Amino acid sequence: MERLLAQMEFIAEVDKLKTIGRQSYITNGERKENDAEHSWHLALMAVFLSEYAKEDVDVLQVISMVLVHDLVEIDAGDTYAYDTEGNKTKRAREEAAAKRIFGLLPEDQEKKLWDLWEEFEANETPEANFANALDRIQPIMLNHKSGGKAWAEHGVELSQILSRNVNIQKGAPKLWGYAYENYIKPNVGTAIDDNAQ
Repeated sequence: MERLLAQMEFIAEVDKLKTIGRQSYITNGERKENDAEHSWHLALMAVFLSEYAKEDVDVLQVISMVLVHDLVEIDAGDTYAYDTEGNKTKRAREEAAAKRIFGLLPEDQEKKLWDLWEEFEANETPEANFANALDRIQPIMLNHKSGGKAWAEHGVELSQILSRNVNIQKGAPKLWGYAYENYIKPNVGTAIDDNAQ
């Protein structure tokens, strides 16, 4: 019962992910998504888009990573991709959050979450490369579908978009090409260097 109690406490705690707002608008542009919606969306993308991974991937591992990677934001908050100052302290805030949140679980499951989170953050395995690609493509797609609202609100420039997202190629080069042509180009005007791909 002690193990189950710890697991259920963790499950209740991570429900707070539903309260963590992000900067991406949902497709109809009426409101911004929350972290739980983002994680769910990435898990679906992993299932349906895995054929576009650069290398063969263990889809369950990818799903596990995308469901776990933002749990730390319950304590650390969501740091906007283009927030230069916030990104300076992001790792330290997220490590402290991981210690508390993952520590709610029994030791073996705590280690499993740490391993998943660290694998995602290191972005070195085929699964992590693909999970990170999805994590970057999803907000690009939402920005496009919501009429470019988030980038316009924050004054995001093309150079920032390309710099942040070029690593999508590590995990899903076809998805990067698709995102560039269909989501990025239409939202930053015509002054785009096609060689930037």
